[in-house]
Amino acid sequence: MDVPWLLVVHGSVTALVVVSFLCGQWPIFEGTFVQSINHFLTSGAYRHFLRLVQATCGTGARDLVLGVEQYCCDRPNPILQVFYVAIIGGTYIIIVQTSFKYIPGYYVSVLHRYLSIVAVAIGAVLFVLTSFSDPGTVTSENVSQYLSAYPFDNIIFVEKECSTCKFTRPARAKHCRICDRCVARFDHHCGWMNNCIGEKNTRYFVAFLVWHFLLCAYGAFILGLIVAGELKDKKVVYILTVYYGIENSFSGLFPHVAQWLLAVHNTQILLTVFLGIIALLLGGFCAYHIHLCLANTTTNETFKWQDYIFWMKKENAAKASAAALKASVSTVSGEERKSPASKWNTFFSRPRTPAEEPVVKNNIYDMGMIRNLCEVIVPLSERRSFSRKKSD
Repeated sequence: MDVPWLLVVHGSVTALVVVSFLCGQWPIFEGTFVQSINHFLTSGAYRHFLRLVQATCGTGARDLVLGVEQYCCDRPNPILQVFYVAIIGGTYIIIVQTSFKYIPGYYVSVLHRYLSIVAVAIGAVLFVLTSFSDPGTVTSENVSQYLSAYPFDNIIFVEKECSTCKFTRPARAKHCRICDRCVARFDHHCGWMNNCIGEKNTRYFVAFLVWHFLLCAYGAFILGLIVAGELKDKKVVYILTVYYGIENSFSGLFPHVAQWLLAVHNTQILLTVFLGIIALLLGGFCAYHIHLCLANTTTNETFKWQDYIFWMKKENAAKASAAALKASVSTVSGEERKSPASKWNTFFSRPRTPAEEPVVKNNIYDMGMIRNLCEVIVPLSERRSFSRKKSD
């Protein structure tokens, strides 16, 4: 009876740690314990680890750890790519060895044996395309075309020279410090792909996210059907109610059914929970990047707009406070020349504070959802008009 609750606690703690690590910086979790766990996992735990290494092994060991960190975080490396292949390959091998013997089953046909191979293969192809395709590297040969393709909005993108590449950096481009190159329509550097996500491979990246979300949801659904089919084939509910006299209700059957599942199909249960959690996380990530594509913006531009709006709001608040102070001083000076007001008028009167100017996000690159989506699917650099812009 304690085993199901132990599984529930284990799954809940695992889900909390994974969600906190991946999503703890989202605005919805600001000021919550999820954000605190994220800070501890991403920075606090590492600082304590460095102090422990220095205290026990000396400064040399600490420098070695920092060198490994620099290689993993500040240089192109295949560590996360290998980790991805290990997760996908290992999970699929475990499913084949533990669950394919139940296919075909009561609810699952033999078709899913071959469909799963196709699904994993398509995911691998999208991974390769995203990892090894050109993200849209800006060079001295094509910089003029990119300068013509994306105009400067003079808000978050102004005309200036890239200090590393020594040419005018086009609007929407950014110099990636890890890859050491300027990338057109830069979104972010993805460690899982060991590549930047930019103008030319955003389509592959979004397709990769969508497909892996569907792949995990499909895997969790099929494993759930396998477990349900086993319950039906073995007549577990019938045996519990007829031979053991268990009440035919959810509250009465659940502990016994869960105990039987954990004893016989614990691997399928754990795999279903694992794939379900990953599917939920990928679903949120998918929705975010699809929204970016439909709005013709990027992760990099989103952060730039957040910084711009934050500082403009602070500047407008300062201007409004200064105007309010000036107005109150003028009011007091004017009242000194007039007859003194009654105490009641002074008590109920309220100084008028000038309203702050609203800060509006003006994305000049948003051309409507259809055209925005077409720009992601067929990048500007792959169109005929792009090659002719050099002579314009």
